[in-house]
Amino acid sequence: MGATAGPVWGRAEQQDFRSRVRGTLLGVAVGDALAAPVDGMGIEEIRETYGPEGVVDLVPAYGRRGAVTHLTQLTLFSVDGLIRAQVRRDTGAWHPPTDLHRAYLRWAATQRDWGPDERRAEDGWLAREEWLYARRGPARSLLIGFGDERMGTLEAPKNPGEAGPEAAARSAPFGLLVGWEPQLVVQLAVECAAQSHGHPTACLAAGAYAVIVHGLARGESLDGAVQHALAMLVARPGHEPVSDALQRALGAVRQGIPTPGRVEELTGDGTAEGVVSAAVYCSLVGEDVRHGLRLAANHGGPSAPTTTLTGGLLGALHGETALPPAWLAELEGRPTILELADDFAMEMTQGPALHSPAGASPAWLARYPRA
Repeated sequence: MGATAGPVWGRAEQQDFRSRVRGTLLGVAVGDALAAPVDGMGIEEIRETYGPEGVVDLVPAYGRRGAVTHLTQLTLFSVDGLIRAQVRRDTGAWHPPTDLHRAYLRWAATQRDWGPDERRAEDGWLAREEWLYARRGPARSLLIGFGDERMGTLEAPKNPGEAGPEAAARSAPFGLLVGWEPQLVVQLAVECAAQSHGHPTACLAAGAYAVIVHGLARGESLDGAVQHALAMLVARPGHEPVSDALQRALGAVRQGIPTPGRVEELTGDGTAEGVVSAAVYCSLVGEDVRHGLRLAANHGGPSAPTTTLTGGLLGALHGETALPPAWLAELEGRPTILELADDFAMEMTQGPALHSPAGASPAWLARYPRA
């Protein structure tokens, strides 16, 4: 696996890219926070609890407003792993799935340990963020997938029957590799999905979602990015469930006013391809970011993954300034998310100035060790 030569980064291009990176990661988190209190509820229970329109604002979950779940936690460790992969490339070791797996093992430690272990210098700065040491409803498939050192691969995946949406929901950062060719973005997302969700449909759904984000981060329209994802999926064996789900999302756009029933119909039985499909639909029909996220949250399907995926799409499409500021003001971990987003943008646009085989910034290597 490798990357292509990146784009030419003028000042305007760097600023646009940073806005989209921030928008993607904040969008993932704010969508997650909106839906966290209603995840697992039916639509009637949501309405009984929060009113006829359902949840329309941030409400408490896990003891506070704006709390995020394991979906945001894992997305942040995806970013950490991608930066570490770039830094480790200087050593001649270039295998991003391994770096992502190590990052996910650092996330797994946050689910077991009381807090950061300062003795583990190789952990880098993200694993020392105390607020991440909280169990926020992680799926059993994730705890099993990252419960030991063995890395799942496409040939020997972890949880080979697991088709849930959690792997797709941590895959938005792969789409931010705008200097990579789309087929390599798909391949990386697919390989990393197999580390916890080994069902072929779950892996391909993660790849499809990542490459849609990739198109948005490169300035495509959402419809155009979905069409390009469909064209790329055709070459992959077993793509039909994912391709059909995306086609259903595009078809549903023409079926009138959006309803919770239509979103729930797209999510189906809650497997990855249905949840990605529903997120694409909510992003396409939403009047603005707030409306799209509310659509993704208020239905009887898996609300948190749907809204997390929707937030990533809308954030990549519109950038950070389109996100609801009142929600961002209460968002758990926002300083960490912004710091990580800016580090990712700086690494992707100015990496050679930070590290090379000949020398590196000591501060950067302390944040993202090569170990």
